[in-house]
Amino acid sequence: MDIEKANTEATQRMMEARPIATSMAKAIDVVPGIHDNMLLHAGPPVTWERMAGPMKGAMIGALIFEGKAKNAEEAEKMLKSGKIEFSPCHEHMCAGPMAGVISPSMLVYIVENQTHKIKCFSNLNEGRGKVLRMGAYSQEVLDKLRWMESTLGPTIKAALEAIGGIDIRAILSKALHMGDDGHNRLDAASLMWTTQLAPYIAKTAKDSATAFETIKFLGENALSILNPVMAGCKSMTAAGHNVEGSTIVTIMARNGTDFGIKVSGLGDKWFTAQSPFVKALYFPGFKESDACRDIGDSVITETAGIGGFAMAAAPALVTFIGGVPKDAINTTLDMYEITYTEHKQFTIPYLDFRGTPTGIDIRKVVEKQIAPRMNTGVAHKDPGVGQVGAGVVSAPMSVFEDALVAFADKYGF
Repeated sequence: MDIEKANTEATQRMMEARPIATSMAKAIDVVPGIHDNMLLHAGPPVTWERMAGPMKGAMIGALIFEGKAKNAEEAEKMLKSGKIEFSPCHEHMCAGPMAGVISPSMLVYIVENQTHKIKCFSNLNEGRGKVLRMGAYSQEVLDKLRWMESTLGPTIKAALEAIGGIDIRAILSKALHMGDDGHNRLDAASLMWTTQLAPYIAKTAKDSATAFETIKFLGENALSILNPVMAGCKSMTAAGHNVEGSTIVTIMARNGTDFGIKVSGLGDKWFTAQSPFVKALYFPGFKESDACRDIGDSVITETAGIGGFAMAAAPALVTFIGGVPKDAINTTLDMYEITYTEHKQFTIPYLDFRGTPTGIDIRKVVEKQIAPRMNTGVAHKDPGVGQVGAGVVSAPMSVFEDALVAFADKYGF
C-alpha cells in the first residue's frame, strides 16, 4: 500500500476539478435518492430527538413551505411521527449551509465538475439574519422562500442557461486575490457572480421589474454565491473520494449535535463526535449561552482548501468573526501543517502567492495534534430565532483519531 501515491491521486483529482454552475431545477427532479417524504439536512445522520433547535426549526419551516403542514404544531407532529425520512445532504451529492434543509420542491443549483462529470447541488441563499437555514420559520421567512422559488430561482436559471454556465473555480481563484476566503467572506465572489449574471438576467427575465428585483437581491446579498460555491467544493472533494489507501478527508460536516468526517480510503463510513461550540463575535443582544453548537455543511469549503484554510487572504474577515488580522494569517499557516499539498488554482497574495493548504491528512492531524479550523456563522440554540453571531471553531480531534485507527485496521497497519 502506497499511501503517498494514493494521497497524491486524491488531492490531484480535487485540484483538477472544474465546477461549473449550469442551471437550477427542483430537488425532486435532479437530486439522487430524494423522495416526496424526505428532508435533507446538514452534517452526519441524526434523528428528530437528537436534532439541534435550528435544525428542528428549519424542518418545521420546510414542511410548511411544502404544504404538508399548516402550522408549526402540525409540522412538529408529522416530524415526530416517523412519516418523514431525514437524510444527510452529503449522501445525496448536496451541501446545505447551517441547518442545510433541502425539501423536494425547493430549487437547487446544478453544479457540474466537468473534469470528472460529477454533479452536485445546493439550494438558494436567503442572505444573513432571520432565515430558514438558521432555524427561523416566521411568515416573513416563508414569504421570502416562496418569492425565491417563484421569481428569483427561475430568473437565475434562465440566465445561467443563457450564459452557458459560470465557472465557480475561476471566480474563487480571483476572489482570493480580492480579500475573500471563499466561505464567510464572499463579497468579491458574490459581486463577480452577480456581474456575470446581470446582463443575462436583463435579457431573459420576464419583465424589467423581475430583473430589477433579482439583480438587487443578488447585489445586496454578500453570500449570494455561497451555495453554488459549496456545491462546487462538494464536487471537488467528491472527485478525491474512494481512492484506495488515501488518508485524505473528503467530507467535514456538522448538524448542530454531531461533527462528522469521511475519509477517501475509508468509503462511506462517518466518524463522529459531539459538535463543539464556536468561539464567536455575537450580534448585539446575544451572548454565548444563546448559541447552538457548530452546524452546517459549509465546511466543505475548508475540506476543499479554502474558507478558514485561506483566511490569510481575507484578514478583514476578523471584523465579522472576532480577533485580529494576525489570527487569520496564523490560521492558514497552521493548516499547512496538517494538509498534504498546496492548491494549484487557489493562491494567497500575502504569502507570495503560495497555494492554499489542501487535503486534510488524518495522519498529520493526529501526529501534530492540530485540528482543522473553520470560520462559521452561529445560529441561536432555539428554533425560530435565526443567526446570532459568527466566529472560529476547531474540529474535535477524536474523529481523526478514530478514522486513523479504522484506517490501520482496514489496511493492516
